[in-house]
Amino acid sequence: MHTVWVRLNAVVFFGLTALLGFSCLAALSKLGHSLRHKPVVEVLKLNTLRSLKSHGGYDRALLSFDLMVDLAPAFHWNIKQLFVYVVAIYETEGRNNQIVLWDKIVEADDEKVIDEKNVFVKYALSDQSDQLRGKDVTLQLQWDHMPITGLLYMDGQAVESASKFRLPAEYQ
Repeated sequence: MHTVWVRLNAVVFFGLTALLGFSCLAALSKLGHSLRHKPVVEVLKLNTLRSLKSHGGYDRALLSFDLMVDLAPAFHWNIKQLFVYVVAIYETEGRNNQIVLWDKIVEADDEKVIDEKNVFVKYALSDQSDQLRGKDVTLQLQWDHMPITGLLYMDGQAVESASKFRLPAEYQ
């Protein structure tokens, strides 16, 4: 003879165990989706370099870019939102630097196509020293998948298809 509390405990923990099991199955059901269905980045290129200046001992570049991407392939029933961001990649003294220039959160209910021209960066392209002048910079679109249940994972545009440009050798 079990008391009401023992039976209630058994029912609650059975329910929690079942919920955990179904959550794991839901996460596993879309595990390979990101490998087969990637967003299509049609345009990501520098539009205008507005300035390249020394700002308190470090270099800072302000620029704008054009972006057209269809994020619909990245969404499925288990994706709540995508955190989309543009990264500037450049090398200084053998170090690979990655700086986020712009970001956006795309919810599952939002428009999945981003088509924007002359987007001014939210965050300046800055270097802690004065080594930005004359550098080759690659603009790459990256995104983080935020599922309803399961593991968070990141993906991005192939480096081969990313946009490349060279900063001027002198300040502007």
